[in-house]
Amino acid sequence: MQTPTNRAAQNWVLGVTALASFMMALDAMIITTAFAAIRAEFGSPVETLQWTVNAFNLTFAVLLLTGAALGDRFGRRRMFAAGIALFVVASAACALAGNATALIAARALQGAGAALVMPLAMAILSGTFGREERARALGIFSSITGFALIIGPAIGGFITEHFGWRFVFWINLPIGLIAIALVLARLRESFGPAAALDIPGLSLVALAALALVWSLLRGNAVGWASAEVMATLMSGLVFTAGFVLWELRAAAPMVPMRLFASRALASGMSASVLFYAAMYGVLFLLPQFLQTTLGYDAFGAGLRLLPWTATLFVTAPIAGSVVNRFGERPLVVTGLLMQAIGLGWIAEIVSPAVAYSALVAPLVLVGVGVSMAMPAAQNAILSSVAVAEMGKASGIFNMGRFLGGMFGIAALVATFSGHGGAYSAAHFDSGFAAAMSLAATLSLAGAIAGLFLPARRRTAVAAAPQDA
Repeated sequence: MQTPTNRAAQNWVLGVTALASFMMALDAMIITTAFAAIRAEFGSPVETLQWTVNAFNLTFAVLLLTGAALGDRFGRRRMFAAGIALFVVASAACALAGNATALIAARALQGAGAALVMPLAMAILSGTFGREERARALGIFSSITGFALIIGPAIGGFITEHFGWRFVFWINLPIGLIAIALVLARLRESFGPAAALDIPGLSLVALAALALVWSLLRGNAVGWASAEVMATLMSGLVFTAGFVLWELRAAAPMVPMRLFASRALASGMSASVLFYAAMYGVLFLLPQFLQTTLGYDAFGAGLRLLPWTATLFVTAPIAGSVVNRFGERPLVVTGLLMQAIGLGWIAEIVSPAVAYSALVAPLVLVGVGVSMAMPAAQNAILSSVAVAEMGKASGIFNMGRFLGGMFGIAALVATFSGHGGAYSAAHFDSGFAAAMSLAATLSLAGAIAGLFLPARRRTAVAAAPQDA
């Protein structure tokens, strides 16, 4: 069932879903400038610290399609509100964590809450707007989320410097409570097609992701040709193959493989996984580089991320507005080429003596590039399926996004550890440069994947009926 499409109802749907997304994005960004303080308090190495992000990414990625199915069965509004409530409770647990293990566990619980919120936000939003209006709505949605990306690092740095890193999680409580109240007051219930929960599929994809990431994390410590790394790598590949085979045969698959017959969905997903892998890896390491190598405090590091993050607020809505004129392919390919060039530029110039001013231009280039690619890739994926399957499509997109982020962080941290370390500015610089080179390569691969997106035929678009 689709939500009402009168203008006032549409505006409330857009506002409430964007607020929930704003909270998730703020949480993701606000912690970035707190990593150094968390590492210092708990005495945790970078390899352990990455699990504060990857625990979230793993539970989010493997549970979100179940979250979408729960929304379809029990009501999207009901499950949307429940997910926000779980996220708020988990945020309080993060703030109260006494060690790195407790923080990682609480972050995993946050990921479970987000697994209900994000796919249902996009499903509710996409089901409310017709095909021609959807790109504009996604652009506005992305710009509001982008505002959290802009202010998140600076707010996180300010809070960390003046109140301590724990308060970066307490801030989720008032936002979350307001969001729950608005969901219950302003959204109307809707349902998708009822389907059985795919527990075997969920288990297989979780085991596959965990095994593959573990092999990346342990390669430097025990040797890339060691029995442990080879065994976990092969296990991950076997579980991945098992997941695909199960999904092809399952009566109610969490990932209907037939959707990948669409060139738009398959290419859009490939590009998204790759550029999110690069972006999340950079997001984890860049604030620590600014603090550890260049010597800025947490607030100063957050402010110096603005040339990168602030571009999202300007570029994303413009990209959302023009995607129907030019099509998704030019925006995705051009945007990811810009990201690749910007990250490669940073990799070439970073050193303990580099002036921050030298980083501004490549950071702007990276920010504009990814801001072009994000709404275009989302629109290509969601527009490739019928309205009834948008919950599945949005779930698949977010699953790929966060699994890509998880693998990206693991790969960049492995590269960082193999070429440097966090025990001195010079060593951090060496590892960071190598990691940025890998991020540039991933972005270039994403641009190549974007070339396979179908070209937009204006006559077909003009003739296409609006979604009912």
